[in-house]
Amino acid sequence: MSVRPLHDRVLVKRLEEEEQVRGGIIIPDAAKEKPQEAEVVAVGPGKLQENGERSALDVSVGDRVLIGKYSGSDIKIDDEDMVILREDEILAVVG
Repeated sequence: MSVRPLHDRVLVKRLEEEEQVRGGIIIPDAAKEKPQEAEVVAVGPGKLQENGERSALDVSVGDRVLIGKYSGSDIKIDDEDMVILREDEILAVVG
C-alpha cells in the first residue's frame, strides 16, 4: 500500500534498538520503552502558507531522525508499525 502524508506531516518507522542484556536478565517486549530513533519513509508536500505557496520540509525520505516517545499517531501499514507526525514534532536529524 502506498501512503502519502498531507501538508507538513511525515511518516516514519521506528528503528529497533539493540537488545542489551545485563546480568542475564531479558526484558519482555511489553516493558521496553519505545525507540526514539526513526527513519523517514514518506513526507508531505509542505505546509500551505497564506500567500498560496508551500514551505518545503527540512527532512527527506531516508533521513534518520529523533522523535519523542509519545509523539505522533501510531498506525499499522502492511503489518508494519509506523508513526505519522507533524514535522515540528521531530526533535533532530541524526547523521
